[in-house]
Amino acid sequence: MAEYGTQARMGFFTDTSVCIGCKACEVACKEWNAVPDDGLDLLGMSYDNTGALGADTWRHVAFVEQPVRPAVDLGMPAVGAPAQDGAGEDAGVRWLMSSDVCKHCTHAGCLDVCPTGALFRTEFGTVVVQQDICNGCGYCVPACPYGVIEKRETDGRAFKCTLCYDRLGAGLEPACAKACPTDSIQFGELDELRERADARVRELHAEGAPEARLYGRDPDDGVGGDGAFFLLLDEPEVYGLPPDPVVPTRHLAGMWKRAAVAAAGVAGALAVSFLGRRR
Repeated sequence: MAEYGTQARMGFFTDTSVCIGCKACEVACKEWNAVPDDGLDLLGMSYDNTGALGADTWRHVAFVEQPVRPAVDLGMPAVGAPAQDGAGEDAGVRWLMSSDVCKHCTHAGCLDVCPTGALFRTEFGTVVVQQDICNGCGYCVPACPYGVIEKRETDGRAFKCTLCYDRLGAGLEPACAKACPTDSIQFGELDELRERADARVRELHAEGAPEARLYGRDPDDGVGGDGAFFLLLDEPEVYGLPPDPVVPTRHLAGMWKRAAVAAAGVAGALAVSFLGRRR
């Protein structure tokens, strides 16, 4: 079990199969963290008025509309699956909804590249930006494989979800999880959440939903597993998530070691050359 001192690692498990798209999590996040309003433009994307995660959107509820074929074409109940090319007339749409958030990666690229120490790993295993230390360099932005962290236009500093670090310190659950009416967003010890998620996938498979899968749960993936992971009902790309995220700094330690060895070799060669000339 991942621990930080005596504290178990904490995180989110988001079960998109029970998300109703109410956006209570978005509102609660903004209210508690004083995140600025990002407008009411529907962006031409159904009911999605935020579009993506960013400096002013720490929780983003994605609305994905998929055409559904008639039950007679599917050979199954009308809850159905997305239509395929030339597969009859649409019987309507199915909605896939998911509340996205910073993943609080095990191997966090943003944390690796921050030159000021503004980004740090908390005792709960989460990754937080200290706004009074951030200098707005922006190195963390391209280092995130999920495109989560962003600089705020008004002051140039980087902002993202803190997993309500101040609330955790007071023994409270994050505001978004507290506000979720369906328990789509579940907060707790990461190891226990993984067990709960595994059981939920088995339950959905038994109920006839073989497409149910976990995203970000695997500690052996390209980011070492996410501190905020998801149960999805389709491919990750459908939800706007990268299919195989890899932290860009995963080889950083090895690169520094090789650079040190190379530098030592150059220094040794120069020393030998200098001594040879003196003789």
